[in-house]
Amino acid sequence: MTGRIVKALSGFYYVDTGAGEPVPCRGRGKLRHQKITPLVGDRVEITALNDGSGMVDAILPRKNQFRRPMVANIDQLVIVASGAVPVTDPFLIDRMTAAAEWKGCEPVICFNKWDLAQAEDLVELYRAAGFQTLKVSAETGEGIPELAVILSEKVSAFTGNTGVGKSSILNAIQPGFALRTGEISEKLGRGRHTTRHVELFPVGDGLVADTPGFSSFDADESEPIPKEELAAAFREFRPYLDRCRFQGCAHMKERGCAVREAVRAGEIAPSRHRSYVRLCEQAAEIKPWETKK
Repeated sequence: MTGRIVKALSGFYYVDTGAGEPVPCRGRGKLRHQKITPLVGDRVEITALNDGSGMVDAILPRKNQFRRPMVANIDQLVIVASGAVPVTDPFLIDRMTAAAEWKGCEPVICFNKWDLAQAEDLVELYRAAGFQTLKVSAETGEGIPELAVILSEKVSAFTGNTGVGKSSILNAIQPGFALRTGEISEKLGRGRHTTRHVELFPVGDGLVADTPGFSSFDADESEPIPKEELAAAFREFRPYLDRCRFQGCAHMKERGCAVREAVRAGEIAPSRHRSYVRLCEQAAEIKPWETKK
């Protein structure tokens, strides 16, 4: 049988085969010998045993995987931002859209607390850059139906700085979501040495990766993007990357750079280019072994 791992806990992998409750499975010894660790989100082949459990025989090819939390095959990364307290730094949004692009999943930007502050200029900026960008209020329900449609039939993960309302949004889409994850968090404990348990939870007609009791995705712990791959992670840069005068252009200070000319022409937002330069400067300090996808 094939299925998706929806939870990993205490050496067991719970595999949803679409035929009832997830099957608790152990991994075959050959996976350990091959140094392959099954991850939540993995599509796997399993063998069912007579006692109702199973064995993970093989892991099907992954479209992507993330390090923190350990999860695979994410279709989209929902970046929750806010124009109200706490105000989100646009650099954080740019950093996470780049991470999503690099990993091959679709960024979706949600400006929550729209009832308190309307960041119209940022909504226009990111829509012009080609991103799905929503105006959302978990309090009034604005934008929640549109977000539910976007999450439908996809595996999503949420990120955003503390206090922007990730849990409130999920609870608005799926009432009881926070209660369920809270119960799991209490069972696991909140001690500093507690293993971060990852699970895929149904939200509407989709699945959302969550780590009960912890922030879903920590931007400060996301994998660094190699400097030479950064420009392609900014989607509005891509039409210009082959038009620069010099091969190997870094798109920072070079003469004849088509990307910089597009910024001057108003086709690329200056703030997006500043974020790119800042990420390049950070990437220059990264060791090669730190950039494994």
